[in-house]
Amino acid sequence: MKRKSDERQARTESQGQDRLLQLPMTLDVERARNETPGCTNVVHLNNAGAALPPAAVTDAVIEHLRLEAQIGGYEAAAAAGPAVTNVYDAIARLIGCRPHEVAVVENATRAWDMAFYAMRFGPGDRILTARAEYASNVIAFLQIAARTGAQIEVVDNDEHGQLSVEDLQRRLNDDVKLVAVTHVPTHSGLVNPAAEIGQLTRAAGVPFLLDACQSIGQIPVDVDEIGCDMLSATGRKFLRGPRGTGFLYVADRLIGQLEPPFLDLHAATWTAEHEYEIRPDARRFENWETNYAAKIGLGVAVDYALDWGMQAIEERVTALAERLRQRLAELPGVTVQDHGQRLCGIVTFTVDDVSAADVQGQLAAAGINTTVSAVGSARFDLAARGLPAVVRASVHYYNTEDEIDQLCATLSRLPEVWR
Repeated sequence: MKRKSDERQARTESQGQDRLLQLPMTLDVERARNETPGCTNVVHLNNAGAALPPAAVTDAVIEHLRLEAQIGGYEAAAAAGPAVTNVYDAIARLIGCRPHEVAVVENATRAWDMAFYAMRFGPGDRILTARAEYASNVIAFLQIAARTGAQIEVVDNDEHGQLSVEDLQRRLNDDVKLVAVTHVPTHSGLVNPAAEIGQLTRAAGVPFLLDACQSIGQIPVDVDEIGCDMLSATGRKFLRGPRGTGFLYVADRLIGQLEPPFLDLHAATWTAEHEYEIRPDARRFENWETNYAAKIGLGVAVDYALDWGMQAIEERVTALAERLRQRLAELPGVTVQDHGQRLCGIVTFTVDDVSAADVQGQLAAAGINTTVSAVGSARFDLAARGLPAVVRASVHYYNTEDEIDQLCATLSRLPEVWR
């Protein structure tokens, strides 16, 4: 029986060039733009950085802040109990888990760190990761390796430029204590084969930590289909939630084995003068103080994405990104730098003889938001490819073909700017 992810990939490949020329109309783009006030101000192609929030999210955050101002913070939190509960329920629906397997934290980095630093490593323990791994994660690997004597191994890429499942299988043995892979890297449109990785780690009995910071909100993610034991994500990117929000999924089978790197009176209970008891659910990875307004906004953002439908979002985002890649490839001196068998809404490129920072600056001057991914954020990959930096344009379902044309028209004028 085929996995759902395999079926999606097969559909994408079979639709071919015709699909790319005729963008899917499964979403009401006009409605999405009307519900996104920022669309009237800027061409926003930096959704992998922080997407424009819909008005419903902003309104929910402001409404709770006003309630705090009117009746007090503790009292507002108590009154918002159902909205807070909904955050966990909505995330569980989004990723196919149960609410008690979800912790809501300040950001994706904190989510990832709480899982990673709860692991126990010793001399000779091996951590396997991908060539496209994000800098923050690698820095944590290096710190733990220096502290414990654990070893870091980078799994080879395959011929498509994504993690080689064959090489991963070859490396898996009893010394491997963790496989930690970024699903969609910060500097490329590739989607690593997470389900295939999960199949191998499950069979080997090795915990699998998936950094889904850039995939959540733009493609369907189901933790059961993927087979990951832990997953970290953010609210501000493709989920279109508030900044300062993120979440961590930890599978039931692993929660009790992980002691968070720090505890407080929310994560644990002081049961006797010299004793404490850690709570049994994933909220052991949270702490007591939280931004309730942003947390509620995150729940609204997840519900908003689910209302549109993740399959419809993926189809629109993937088609827009492919259209952008095609247009960029037609421009003299522009090179699309994405690789991977499956691509998503992140598009990276370089312009001959112009630095990525200068390209980004010229686009910003034209009212087009993009960003730069530099070698320091993805050294394993970008350094090996001889790329000091790339320009990153990341689309979302509220973007339009006209906005893609504006970006490409601005790029086509760059030779005149530097002449």
